[in-house]
Order: sequence, then structure tokens, then C-alpha cells
Amino acid sequence: MPAAKKQHIMVIGVDGCRHDSLLKAHTPHLDALAGQGFLAPVRVDERNPTISGPVWSTVASGVYSDLHGIRDNQLAGHRLGEYPDFLSRVREQVPGATTFAAAAWGPLVTESAGGPVFAPGGYRPGLPVDSEEGELDVIEVMDEAVTSRVARTLLHDAPTVTFAYLLLVDMVGHHEGVTPRYQEAIERCDEQIGVMLAAIEQRPSRSEEDWTVIVLTDHGHRDAGHHGGDSDEERTAWMCAAGPGLGGPGQRADVDHADVHPHILSLLGIEPEPSWGLVGSPLA
Repeated sequence: MPAAKKQHIMVIGVDGCRHDSLLKAHTPHLDALAGQGFLAPVRVDERNPTISGPVWSTVASGVYSDLHGIRDNQLAGHRLGEYPDFLSRVREQVPGATTFAAAAWGPLVTESAGGPVFAPGGYRPGLPVDSEEGELDVIEVMDEAVTSRVARTLLHDAPTVTFAYLLLVDMVGHHEGVTPRYQEAIERCDEQIGVMLAAIEQRPSRSEEDWTVIVLTDHGHRDAGHHGGDSDEERTAWMCAAGPGLGGPGQRADVDHADVHPHILSLLGIEPEPSWGLVGSPLA
């Protein structure tokens, strides 16, 4: 009987990417992933404002803001110690498991603004010399650095679970709204996703591994830009995923941000305890 393949999970966060804009963009790498699994809209739960901090904390912790305590992008006073992120959970529950995170937005992986959301921390690129945080060309450079660092890590180390986060789409939305440049940012992000996926396929031990890849956004944008309200454009997010058990006749029609955490646990054979309070369920 052949040995069971080793499970690896890659989660890629694309901040502030509208679902309808995604469908209009040229995204061959996400299209290929969806063809192997699924691409579905995700309604931001009413307990979460359509703001990055609360929704990414739900992705990480598997609970909504009424439990994790984050209502905006200032994370101070959060309850992520009671509802830890999936990287922390895996490191605690699986002997020998390794994790890695990389993000251009500081609160996800550093102590800025009361973070990190992911308690083990991770890589955040430094700002280029003589630049200011929030400039679009600076964000482009930082996303490229995240992509390169994650690709190298996937190729050579292959952590059990990896989280990567790309910021440019959201920042273009804030700077100028849902414009042609916003769509261009989505397409650039797809190229970066392709770089990370290629690193997985180039692994010497790829044939001995099962990989699950989940790509998702946290919220949309209004036409004129910005978010935080309750319009359909802001509350409609999306998720694209492929891996064992995903896609095909048994695929759930409804998926939620809170499902990512329990799905990762299920892939690694971790049985959630009732005291963990997880509100989602595995994607398959």
C-alpha cells in the first residue's frame, strides 16, 4: 500500500478585490485553480464590518468579530489569545509542523496597530529608501518582495501551512476607486499568484505531496473607492480553492471566511474542541 502523501496548505489573501471586477479581469492562474476546485462569492458576515482587520482576523481565527474583538484596523484589545490563528493552532496541535507568513500590511505579522493577527509573526518587507508607506509604487515593490520570499520558501522549505498576503488591489481602490488601474492590479496579483503556484509545482518532492491552495479576499470596494459599509459591492467577497476533496459534485455551494480555519484543521487530522468556538466548517 503506498504511503500517504504529506499535506501542505497555502492560503493567499488578496485584499479588497471586488468579485465582479475579478470576473472581468484576465486571471489565468486563478482560472486554472478554479478549474481544479472552485471559485465562489462569499458574503461578508453581518457580524463583521467590511474592513480588513475584522475579516482577516476571522479568516485566521475561525470566529467573527463578536468573539475575536476586532472591529477596525486598530487591533489593540483583541481576543486572539482566546481564539488563536490557524498557524498557531497547527503548531500547537501537530508535532513537527512548520508555518510561514508574509504580508505587506504590518498588523497581520508584526506588532503594529496592536497586531499581529498571526501570533507566530512573519516576514514584512521594509519600505524602500526615501519612500512613504501607502504610496502605490511602494506597495507594488512590497508585494513583489512578499511574492519572491514566499516562492523561495515554498520551493525549498515547504512549511506545513503558509499564509501570503497581497495589498496592491485594495490600495488602488482607496487611491482612485474601481478604475482600469484597479483591474490591472488584479491581473498583476494573478501573475504573483502564478509565481507562488509555480514554486509548488517545481518542488523536487511534489509527487509525494498533496497541496491545498486557498485564495480569497476580505471585502470589496465602492465604485468611487473605499469600503466599510453594507453595500453589495462591499459585502461580496470571494474564495477560490483547489485541493483534496474540493470541487466536483460534493462541493458546498456556500462558503464563508470562517471556514478556512476548520478546513485547515480537517486536512491535518485535527479534531476541533467545542471550547475553541469555531463557527465555520470544512469547505468540502
